[in-house]
Amino acid sequence: MSSSRPTLAAETREVLGKKVAHLRRAGRLPAVVFGHGKDSIPVTVDRHEFELLRRRIAGSTLVELSVDGKKSHPVLVHDVQISPVTREMLHAELFLVRMTEEITMDIPVVTVGEAPAVRDHGGTLLHAVETLKVKALPAHLPERFEVPIDSLIDFETQIHVRDIPIPADVTLLTDPDEMVARVQPPRVEIEAPTVEAEAVEGEAAPAAETPAEEA
Repeated sequence: MSSSRPTLAAETREVLGKKVAHLRRAGRLPAVVFGHGKDSIPVTVDRHEFELLRRRIAGSTLVELSVDGKKSHPVLVHDVQISPVTREMLHAELFLVRMTEEITMDIPVVTVGEAPAVRDHGGTLLHAVETLKVKALPAHLPERFEVPIDSLIDFETQIHVRDIPIPADVTLLTDPDEMVARVQPPRVEIEAPTVEAEAVEGEAAPAAETPAEEA
């Protein structure tokens, strides 16, 4: 076990389905541990503890999970179900990993710094790629890819996936030619031409006044 990894304690549960509502009211979050063809294990974790954990880890962060006080094993927080109404956590999925098997994951791409084309020319930064798909051993998965954008000095310059340094122990699966970021020029508003009020196109001219005939 790596002492640097965050830890999480879980307890096995017998309650399944809609009956888990009382567990949530008691401050427990229903979860399931799965992976590698093994039977899924229904568990619960302390909801507050799990929320604190989520705030300080990335999706690729290994967590040492101990169930019923037994020996811990590395897991990834695979998914968390959130209520669309209350925004509270309803359920979590914890994926059991093998440290000797590679995992395919989407890793966030984060821009850092300031683009001169935004600062000096009023452009808008377009962040086209949010994640990179990679494959690596669990311990080698990066938490994120940081992309400096100080090279975006004009509206023609672009940053592509191939410009992002990838560690030697990580295999990139995303197309390297995909654009990651560029700066879009500001919109130029064109004023509508002033309409002359003297005449309206298509309106008939007034008839000329005809002098009265002599009697």
